Amino acid sequence: MAMLREFKPTRMELLEIKKRLRLSELGYKLLKMKRDGLILEFFRILDKARDLRAQLTAEYTLAKQKINIAKAVEGEIAVRSAAFAVIENPTLELKSKNVMGIVVPAIEAKSVKKKVNERGYGLLGTSMRIDEAAEAYENLLENIILAAEYETKMRKLIEEIEKTKRRVNALEYKVIPELKRSEAYIRFRLEELERENIFRLKRFKG
Repeated sequence: MAMLREFKPTRMELLEIKKRLRLSELGYKLLKMKRDGLILEFFRILDKARDLRAQLTAEYTLAKQKINIAKAVEGEIAVRSAAFAVIENPTLELKSKNVMGIVVPAIEAKSVKKKVNERGYGLLGTSMRIDEAAEAYENLLENIILAAEYETKMRKLIEEIEKTKRRVNALEYKVIPELKRSEAYIRFRLEELERENIFRLKRFKG
C-alpha cells in the first residue's frame, strides 16, 4: 500500500497511472509469450540432447570395441603410430546465433571426420581395423562437440527463462496490482473531492 501515498489525487495523475498500467499489462503479456516460447525451445533442445546422449553412449562403446580389436590385431605400437601420424588436427570455430533474443553458441568443427587418405598414416602399413577405429572415434568426437553446444544452449535458456519468470511474477503480483490499487484510490479520492465540492456549492447557494 506504500505506492498509494506516492500519487496525488488529480486527474493528470490518474491519466498517468492508467498509462503506466496499460504499458505494464502489455509488457506482462509480451514477457509471458517470451517465457512460454523459451520453455518450448528448451524442451525441443532437451529432446535432441537426450537422443544425442543415448547415441554418445552407444558410439563410445563401439569406439572402445574398435580400438581394442585394432590393438589386438595390429598391436598397440601400430595403433599409436597411426594416431601420431595425423596431419591436420580438428579445429573448433565458436560462432553465435540469436534464439528469441538470446545469444547462444554455435560450434563449427572442422577436420573432425576425415577420409582414409587424409589421416596421415600409410594405407599399406595398416589394416582396416585401424580405419574402423579411427572412423568410430571421429564420429564420437563430432557428436561430443554437438552435445557440448546443446548443453551450453540449455544453460543459456534456463538462465533466461528464470530471469523472464522473475519479471513476469514482479509485474503480475506486484507492479500491476499496486497500479490498480493506486488507480482505484485516486478515483475514490477524486469522487470524494467532487462530492465535497458539490456539498460546498449547495451550502453556498443556500
